[in-house]
Amino acid sequence: MDIVALLVIIAVLAAVVALVSAPLRAKAVQRARAESEDEVAELEARKEAKYREIRDAEMDLHTGKLSEDDHRTLDRQLRAEAVQILKALDDARG
Repeated sequence: MDIVALLVIIAVLAAVVALVSAPLRAKAVQRARAESEDEVAELEARKEAKYREIRDAEMDLHTGKLSEDDHRTLDRQLRAEAVQILKALDDARG
């Protein structure tokens, strides 16, 4: 068999494989994008919940349900958790 004919056959096969696999690759990209969007939405919800917890702790301090020391400890913990969520959100957004 001629080397040129062999190269033409290989090129045609490569083109067919590329055309057939294109939709599969596109679906994989869409699936990854959807998973990323779901992760971002979940992290956004966790962020809002953590902010709400911080506001609730401040309200508890002002209404006398928490002492200054207890509030300081709780606030430090809640803000550290919020920072972790924000870092995860930044990573998820890429």
